[in-house]
Amino acid sequence: MTGKATRIHLLSLGTPQMRAFHLTWMAFFVCFFAWFACAPLMPVIKGEFGLTPAQIANINIAAVAVTILVRLVIGPMCDRFGPRKTYSGLMAIGALPVLGVAFAQSYETFLVFRLLIGAVGASFVITQYHTSVMFAPNVVGTANAAAAGWGNAGGGAAQALMPLLLGAVLMLGVDHAMGWRVALLVPGVLMLAMAVIYWCFTQDCPEGNYSDMRARGQAITGSGKGGGWESFRAASANYRVWLLFITYGACFGVEIFIHNIAATFYVDRFGLSLKAAGLAAGSFGLLALFARALGGWLSDKAARRRGLDARATLLFVLILGEGLGLLWFAQAGNVTLAVVAMLLFGLFTHMACGATYALVPFIDRKALGGVAGIIGAGGNVGAVAAGFLLKGLGDLQQTLTVLGVLATIAALCAVAIRFSAEHKAREQALYDSALAN
Repeated sequence: MTGKATRIHLLSLGTPQMRAFHLTWMAFFVCFFAWFACAPLMPVIKGEFGLTPAQIANINIAAVAVTILVRLVIGPMCDRFGPRKTYSGLMAIGALPVLGVAFAQSYETFLVFRLLIGAVGASFVITQYHTSVMFAPNVVGTANAAAAGWGNAGGGAAQALMPLLLGAVLMLGVDHAMGWRVALLVPGVLMLAMAVIYWCFTQDCPEGNYSDMRARGQAITGSGKGGGWESFRAASANYRVWLLFITYGACFGVEIFIHNIAATFYVDRFGLSLKAAGLAAGSFGLLALFARALGGWLSDKAARRRGLDARATLLFVLILGEGLGLLWFAQAGNVTLAVVAMLLFGLFTHMACGATYALVPFIDRKALGGVAGIIGAGGNVGAVAAGFLLKGLGDLQQTLTVLGVLATIAALCAVAIRFSAEHKAREQALYDSALAN
């Protein structure tokens, strides 16, 4: 616990911990913005390429499918190379398909670029890894949830801002066919700039960068004996990881699915304009500005009073609330009720995501990268499954109803997560040690 921050000083950039905190959520915001920049423009892109409902479903699935694999890989890469190198590299390489999608000339090329953009979604795992190694047990849940939540708001910002950006481009005299392409260049450029900033101003952990520490023969806590795939193997053997894999699929998977379909849902079901639908859909994503952090903060508070098991109990309550709220949203008969229901279940969804990663650092400290990667991949598995469900059922309202039922059932997985007395005693000792230092 030496060097880990026991408090979050929001207005400070003077310590490695707070620089990591602020730059991780900023980097994640940019990545999330780029990941979902296409979604609010799909009504325009649909007309450009003459897309069928099946092709749109394929695009939505592609947007999250490859993220599963990359999230599984990126966690062990953090253990091996450190979050600084991993994040900077992901943003620099991920910017290429983000820029490339603006040059797509057919459905097939657009689909390929949309698939490759999905790799950017692995940025979440690095965000959670970096804050986990920088903050002590008494505040790590809040730090993880706040960084992820503020970064997640990039998805909501994309829903609200991309149509406005397109409108600004059109006002300059550019036609629709070129306008959406120009608008989609912006997130790619932002990613390249953020990659440089992250490389220059962060370090891997409170003690420094992993490469320098290994050169000095210094042990790196949390990366296993050899780091990398050893971390992944240890994590995959832990049943709690797979229970959280399911619960994260139920909350973050639903969140991503809503990001992809919300604007189109409001246009098709209630006849809203593209800008109005973008603002309605964007309100769901912008809940992440506070709701994820609230979930992590509540988890820290519950653990302080009732121990580690309380974190799992809170997660159960939040996912149950999400499932019930999603059922209401699916049955909403007018746009006002739909927005209210979306905000309610969205609140529970974002809080559940925060509570999940408030629990992640306590599953297995010696395999943190593997744990974070596998559970993070679960969110995308949930999103892909939701995409295939929509494609199979062919009806969005019916799909949302089924998802509500499945989320309610998935809440039971949180109840099944328990820790041994020895595990809880060990975590309590680390907690006390952090506060003492």
